[in-house]
Amino acid sequence: MFYADLSPYDYSDEGETFTDVTDGMRYVAFQPAYERLNIGWLEAGFPWTSGQASQDFGRRLLAVIDAQHVNAMLGLHECDLCPTPLPDTHPWYTPRPGDRRASAGTGEIRVPGSPGAVFAAPSFIGHYVVDHGYMPPQQFVEAVLAFDLYGAWPPKCPGIRFPWVPEEAVLRHVDDE
Repeated sequence: MFYADLSPYDYSDEGETFTDVTDGMRYVAFQPAYERLNIGWLEAGFPWTSGQASQDFGRRLLAVIDAQHVNAMLGLHECDLCPTPLPDTHPWYTPRPGDRRASAGTGEIRVPGSPGAVFAAPSFIGHYVVDHGYMPPQQFVEAVLAFDLYGAWPPKCPGIRFPWVPEEAVLRHVDDE
C-alpha cells in the first residue's frame, strides 16, 4: 500500500490504538489531536528514496518499532519489494534468509515530529530501511533521533511509549468489555 512520504495519513480514520507491548493485553484508544504524516508506506512500482542510513538512526528506529504497537490490524501486510513472497511455511514475524528484519507486519508506529505533527509508519519500515536501503525524509530521521522512548510518561500508561496520549484517555484491558 503506497502513500507518499509526508502526505496526510488517511489509512484509518478510527483514531489511534496503542497496545502496551509489555503484556499485549492493555491498550489505550483515542482520537488524535495531532496531524499524522505518512512515512515509509512503500510499494513496488512507486518511486522511493534510497540511501545509507546512519547506524544510530537504524538502531533508534528499530528501538521504536520494538517499543510500540499502534493500530494493530487483523490482516497481514507483506513487503512487495522483496523478489518473492514468503512461503506459507515461513513465520511472517521472522526475517527472510539474509535479511535483518521481518518483511511483513500488522501494525504501525508513531514518532513525534514538529509541534502538532506525528509521523505514521508501518511497523516494518525497519525492513525497508535496513534490508532495502530506503532513506526516509530528513525530518523523520531527525525526529527518530530526538525521540526519547523512555521519557517521563504519565503514570497511568506506563507501557505506552508515546508522549501525546490525551489526559482523558483510559488504559483498558482486553477483557474489560
